[in-house]
Amino acid sequence: MRLVTFEYDGAVRLGAILDDGDILDLAAAAAWAGTTDPAFATMLSLIDEGEGALDRARALAASPPGEAVLGAAAIRLLAPLPRPTQIRDFSAFEQHMLQSGKVVFTLNAIRAGKEPPKGPIVLPKVWYDQPIYYKANRFAVGNPGDDVLWPPYSQVADYELEMAAVIGRKGRDIPASDAKSHIFGYTIYNDFSARDAQGHEMTGPFGPAKGKDFDGSIILGPCIVTADEMPDPYQARMTATVNGEVWSEGSMSTIHWRFEDMIAHVSAGETIYPGEIFGAGTVGGGCGLEQERFLTDGDVIELRIEGIGAIRNRVIGSQLRRGSPA
Repeated sequence: MRLVTFEYDGAVRLGAILDDGDILDLAAAAAWAGTTDPAFATMLSLIDEGEGALDRARALAASPPGEAVLGAAAIRLLAPLPRPTQIRDFSAFEQHMLQSGKVVFTLNAIRAGKEPPKGPIVLPKVWYDQPIYYKANRFAVGNPGDDVLWPPYSQVADYELEMAAVIGRKGRDIPASDAKSHIFGYTIYNDFSARDAQGHEMTGPFGPAKGKDFDGSIILGPCIVTADEMPDPYQARMTATVNGEVWSEGSMSTIHWRFEDMIAHVSAGETIYPGEIFGAGTVGGGCGLEQERFLTDGDVIELRIEGIGAIRNRVIGSQLRRGSPA
């Protein structure tokens, strides 16, 4: 199923995208069938209840009552999981780490009046030993389609093209071989980044903090595709356009650490919960930093992942500049 959270007639609702693109209001469909289903109150309540609730949603979608079907133009699409239980964002693509690291090291050398490094950089051994991640601000999630108001302390705006897995089952000490059964589904993740703030604060060394934490800095959507509808997410093509021009193209096939590896690593000695978001990190070439090419006021960014759909946001900030963050 392709599940969405949306606003209609002043209320936030849970829905399923039908084959023709219309939206089935799941709670309304259940009510038309003569039942009240608490699992259809929110996306998190549906995830919490598990496969039984999904089966009931599938049955309604297979024979949707017309009174509970809405045209896509009649609703306002929200983040599918507006307040995730937790967000962990990984860096699982080697090419992104190498290319962005090369740019950052070069810029730092220029700032210090030193000669930029020659040749490729080498990632630290720990990156190959285990999946690396940070915990993001779950209250910073914005909606696909919304304008992102760039924070006034930053002049350098960037997007990051990512896929995310949504955790569906609680667990601890989960072996990688069983980790896939803990994935509820997949969504698109735009990890907007204030590169100048990020670069400054991470010389601490600590962070990222204000380089990532501002309202609307995380965009999820347009839906959550349940895991059964996407049996092999690692073949999905990924694209980012800015004002209709392709800036990034990539594939999940280039990932180094898979979601199963991430789940096994995080759950070692620690319980993970339904509704957590695991971002895979930026695909190689999937951000402006790797190209030293940044966003400016009014730019419209669209991220598209095969099998999921697309999210589109406009960046607003008169102080933004396209040039290098050096």
